[in-house]
Amino acid sequence: MSSANQIVRDATERYTTARRESGESRGAFETEIKRLGGDPRVETVVKRGGAPTGVSDLLDIASGELTVIRARHMYDGERLVQLADSYVPLDVAEAARIEDQDPGLGGIISRMRDAGFEQTEVIEEVSQYAASDIEATAFGVEEGSLLLRIVHTGYTASGRAVEVTVHKPGPGWVLRYSAPVG
Repeated sequence: MSSANQIVRDATERYTTARRESGESRGAFETEIKRLGGDPRVETVVKRGGAPTGVSDLLDIASGELTVIRARHMYDGERLVQLADSYVPLDVAEAARIEDQDPGLGGIISRMRDAGFEQTEVIEEVSQYAASDIEATAFGVEEGSLLLRIVHTGYTASGRAVEVTVHKPGPGWVLRYSAPVG
């Protein structure tokens, strides 16, 4: 890890194929933790279920419509550092075979690309929320503490949203972004 247990989530190149697939990684999180000298581990539950209302709106599907959900607890060593739930429309999930427990080299974004659903644009909204009792216990903070939530939406070139991931990083994260200047 870097100083003071910080994790740098570097979106300037986080979603490039080279970064996601670096060192045989299963996605951006694994690559980031390894680059910081940490020991990444992910516990994943894959299931089918309805997307929450805000997520279904982003995916442009009916509220409660079935999606494939990849609910992850993400660790650096034994320390839980992030909760992340990904929601993928059924047709995309089936074509990309993302219901497999191991997403393979580069993670689900690479599987979507292989199946013809390449993400060409990502929009991330970052906001604060009050930690629930469960999140407070998981991250070792007081209930009601303000934490970050990152809602990641991945779009294809045609403008279709094919993935929404709700990231809930624990304390100590640094978010790095870049924006084009015209």
